[in-house]
Amino acid sequence: MVEIWLPYGRTEVVARIPSENLLAVVDAKERPAVDDPTAEITRALDNPVGSRKLEEIAKPEDRVAIVVDDATRPTPGSLMVFPILEKLGLAGVKDEDVSIIIGRGIHRPTRPNEYPALIGENALKRVRVTDHDCDAEDLVYVGDTSRRTKVSLNKVFMEADIKILTGDLGFHYYAGYGGGRKSVLPAIASRASIQHNHGFLSEPGSRTGNLEGNPAHLDMEEAAHLANVDFAVNVILNAENRIVKAFAGDIESVFIEGVKLVDEMYKVPVESMADIVVTSPGGYPFDIDLYQAYKAVDSALGAVKNGGVVVLVAECSEGYGDKVFYEWMKEYKTLEEVEKRIRRKFVIGGHKAYYLLKALDRVKIILVSTMPDHYAKNIFKLRTAKSVNLALKSALEVTGNGSKVLVLPHGSSILPVLRQA
Repeated sequence: MVEIWLPYGRTEVVARIPSENLLAVVDAKERPAVDDPTAEITRALDNPVGSRKLEEIAKPEDRVAIVVDDATRPTPGSLMVFPILEKLGLAGVKDEDVSIIIGRGIHRPTRPNEYPALIGENALKRVRVTDHDCDAEDLVYVGDTSRRTKVSLNKVFMEADIKILTGDLGFHYYAGYGGGRKSVLPAIASRASIQHNHGFLSEPGSRTGNLEGNPAHLDMEEAAHLANVDFAVNVILNAENRIVKAFAGDIESVFIEGVKLVDEMYKVPVESMADIVVTSPGGYPFDIDLYQAYKAVDSALGAVKNGGVVVLVAECSEGYGDKVFYEWMKEYKTLEEVEKRIRRKFVIGGHKAYYLLKALDRVKIILVSTMPDHYAKNIFKLRTAKSVNLALKSALEVTGNGSKVLVLPHGSSILPVLRQA
């Protein structure tokens, strides 16, 4: 018997898998975190890629807007903002001319107790902070992309003289990768802009770890060009959500360099497909709700046989996480019905219903969470289990006692790739 600890919320649970069943535990090619994350971010700021230094770009009277990730991301914004403020100070920029925007896209509003972790106590005392509202009446229209997305963005951001993006860079299930341009669209965009962009998710090129011919990514990239971003700071995190490396400078150069490191760390080869994949999104905040936790299922699909079982170990302390996701899962019973609705009128949140039903068309999913069975079973069509080991027992009953089991402890972060492919 092999014991494997899986992140679950802010704690861990243990999966006990018979040795003869265990195919592999697949995780990132881990890199140690830097000893001093502030020093690492400062190093990146002092050595920008494809750009002048921030203190050479900014001028004393400039108004500056800095976008930070919201609470659904593990980005250590509190570590990133202070070094940026220090560089702006060297350029003579006053604190009262700096605004920080929490780029939450269509996610829930940021709670007051979340601000310190996202921005840092020091920065909260020094500069203005606003929570982006995708339905605000004062959003600024900046133009159309070649894919006909009408791009409207946060007014504070667009009125700034210096526009700075921050974030973490990792895999994304339809944009290919997070980071970079995603801090514009969807982070500070209008609901209509986000909805139109997300409509590309059903196209073949829109998939995890792919940029070539990816319409969602290319559309986001055009939106970032329309925004005239001046500078970007992105970090790569390890499995403990600690900084491995930081990149700063031109938004596209930062993104390209970051993607190389993400692939090196998180594209992980597997020898063969498994009958059962046990996956955790990676704990909080990746499993804050089912809407976020689905990303781990997306990774598991790359390593599980058709007709197999995915055991999703996700606390889901905030339930299902999105009203439209819930409504679509309640209203539509088949994948075909959702596909028709997407073609007719796409609505944000509905894309998770599309992905979940598409996954359920291929595999069975057993959820281990705190979510009531009424929602998990009746609405989201998932099987449930009270513990990961009871879930594994149920999975083996479906696929057979001789089944091979693959474990993904950080399923939201890694991308299993079949070696012969």
